[in-house]
Amino acid sequence: MSLVVVGSMAFDAIETPFGKTDKIIGGAATYIAWCASNFTQPVKQISVVGGDFPQAELDALTARGVALEGVQIKKDEKSFFWSGKYHMDMNTRDTLVTELNVLGTFDPKVPDSYQDCEFLMLGNLAPAVQLSVIDQLKNKPKLIVMDTMNFWMEVALDDLKAVIAKVDVLLVNDSEARELSGEFSLVRAAQKIMTMGPKYLIIKKGEHGALLFHENSVFFAPALPLEEVFDPTGAGDTFAGGFIGHLARTKDISFKNMKTAIIVGSAMASFCVEKFGTERLREISKADIDARLNEFVQLVNFDIDLV
Repeated sequence: MSLVVVGSMAFDAIETPFGKTDKIIGGAATYIAWCASNFTQPVKQISVVGGDFPQAELDALTARGVALEGVQIKKDEKSFFWSGKYHMDMNTRDTLVTELNVLGTFDPKVPDSYQDCEFLMLGNLAPAVQLSVIDQLKNKPKLIVMDTMNFWMEVALDDLKAVIAKVDVLLVNDSEARELSGEFSLVRAAQKIMTMGPKYLIIKKGEHGALLFHENSVFFAPALPLEEVFDPTGAGDTFAGGFIGHLARTKDISFKNMKTAIIVGSAMASFCVEKFGTERLREISKADIDARLNEFVQLVNFDIDLV
């Protein structure tokens, strides 16, 4: 049984207060695959790229244990491109350029070799594309995790709700949770969103950590305080990759194990922001990951005497 990842593979051009890049490799599925492959292989990718996407990047993913049979290559077209500029707080950004290119007409095809899908990670994409992949699977996966964003709430709300009704775990940030639910309180927002279908809801709060909701239970995972943050692009996708990668490795989808998965996701996201693009994710070893996870344990571990 396997992990299937759906999402964009793209080019990004990023400017932060600490530096600037020309076109570098990005895309939700790219970040998720680089991250999740630390925990489970193969990662079976579904995406689309143009003829301008470097073969060396595809080869690097293949060497990492990422299966690319589900990645369409449209040789006469261009890959998705996004350019953005981050403000000093690194939580807000301005989108400078968005060129959908091949992503604008993406019609995903699930290969027969992907039909053993046990864990499905739907990266941030048009809800219609996400729904198409779910509908093409002959057997319902053990767990479907979905990431989305406020843009789809504004332009494709009905499609979005149709996908949300079919997934087990939804990932949104705090402003998206409020927009989707119409509630300011994140607890009330979570309760309302879970009536739409998901059994679990993760609300990401950037540098302030993440919340996991399930029925009447809530778990909070902090973000690791970092001395330097160079580029937050892809941090949410990397979080998702660590989360689903841990669950796919352990094959345990209990609330207790999801708590661990959130810590793993947070640890992986803390690596991602240390350099531009996927650069840091390509460098880290198992020893690096273990050491970072131990930092998280120490961050939240305390003893208290109740008098």
